Amino acid sequence: MYSTIAILLARLIFAAMFAMAATFKFLGMGTTAEYIAGAGFPVPLLLAWAAAFFEVGLVLAFLTGAFFREAALAAGVYVIFLAFAFHGPSHWEGSEAEFGFFVDHFTFFAGLLVASVHGPGRRLALDWSLFPLPRVAAAV
Repeated sequence: MYSTIAILLARLIFAAMFAMAATFKFLGMGTTAEYIAGAGFPVPLLLAWAAAFFEVGLVLAFLTGAFFREAALAAGVYVIFLAFAFHGPSHWEGSEAEFGFFVDHFTFFAGLLVASVHGPGRRLALDWSLFPLPRVAAAV
């Protein structure tokens, strides 16, 4: 029972984090695009919209469990990209907080890696995956 509750709680936390991120992007798409442009990326408005919809997809995967392992892995890669692109070493000078933001991304990444290995929980998810977990036969 503990495992089921822990997995469900983790999925809800992941979903909430990406739902908040997507909401902030949708509510301030121009501001998000300016932030992306400030990091030196081309077509910032397109990237802002793509990031927002990607995050909505992650929320759906975490809530339903559909393609959960793939979503957790993709989210992990995304989080590490964000760490280096927006909070990496070039941002640390003069801002100790930026280093903290950078490190926080790695703790989030670690949780996403564990989630990608363990999956969404057998009784709590749609059974859709490109890389399904092996089925374990029940003991008689």
